[in-house]
Amino acid sequence: MNVYIARKLLALPLILIGVSMLIFIAIRILPGDPARMMAGPEATQAAVDDMRVRLGLDRSVIEQYGHFAIAASKGDLGVSIRSKLPVVAEIMQRLPYTIALAVTSYLLAILIGVPAGMAGAIFRHGWPDQLVMLLAIAGASIANFWLALMAMNTFSVSLGWLPLLGATSWKSYVLPSITLAVLPMAVIARMTRSSMIEVLSQDYIRTARAKGVHASSIYWSHALRNALIPIVTIIGLNFGSLIGGAVVTESVFNWPGIGRLLVDSVRYRDYPVIQGVTLVAVTGVVVMNFLAEMTIAVMNPRIRLG
Repeated sequence: MNVYIARKLLALPLILIGVSMLIFIAIRILPGDPARMMAGPEATQAAVDDMRVRLGLDRSVIEQYGHFAIAASKGDLGVSIRSKLPVVAEIMQRLPYTIALAVTSYLLAILIGVPAGMAGAIFRHGWPDQLVMLLAIAGASIANFWLALMAMNTFSVSLGWLPLLGATSWKSYVLPSITLAVLPMAVIARMTRSSMIEVLSQDYIRTARAKGVHASSIYWSHALRNALIPIVTIIGLNFGSLIGGAVVTESVFNWPGIGRLLVDSVRYRDYPVIQGVTLVAVTGVVVMNFLAEMTIAVMNPRIRLG
């Protein structure tokens, strides 16, 4: 087990280095010149060139990445081109809002998705199964931004039950968290259903039923425990889609998180903030995947022996 964990931990820095290089290169492919935007549309070419030197954009991409990597390893992600504030400070100011929204959404997705998938497997081919599959397909197909706009129009504009924008109280979490939870909820429900159907067909489940074991004990203690491995895997891997959905959801609901910060930074070609936010988001995804793998290794010893 220790060797398995050590091997995974050693792979984390290599993954982050590779991802940081891809992010660094991808950002510089974006159209637009941040030096021109900072200098202003009326600035002369000399002023633009001077701004490019001040921003370090006159150096080669390799030199720029080397400077970024060394500084990032020390916890310095640079200074925002637009606000002139340290990128770390801007991220730390907004990160708690994104974490709170992501945790709320994922807990909601798990608490509804797992029981819904179980109901679909237990009542296979019945109306509960058909309802679960219908809602799961709809949840995986509906565009995140469209659902957010419809929810805002219905519950905020028309009915006035919930706040429209921002993060002013606990009620502000309701619409963004539900909107963000729909896709992972659908995926978790479908995976739980498939895994439970496979487990419920095993011989030990039939033996438990023949012995007169209570149905709730069979479903929760025997079947769900053995069906959890693919469910935990999809929960960990789906965290990346949650981060991607947070960018859209935060923009629509004017949520003060890192997703909205990323969108604003892309608009202004603020390279340091784009790099910092993306690196933090990718680090979160990698760590979540690592935790999911560790959980699976604990649940299934055959994996860690491999």
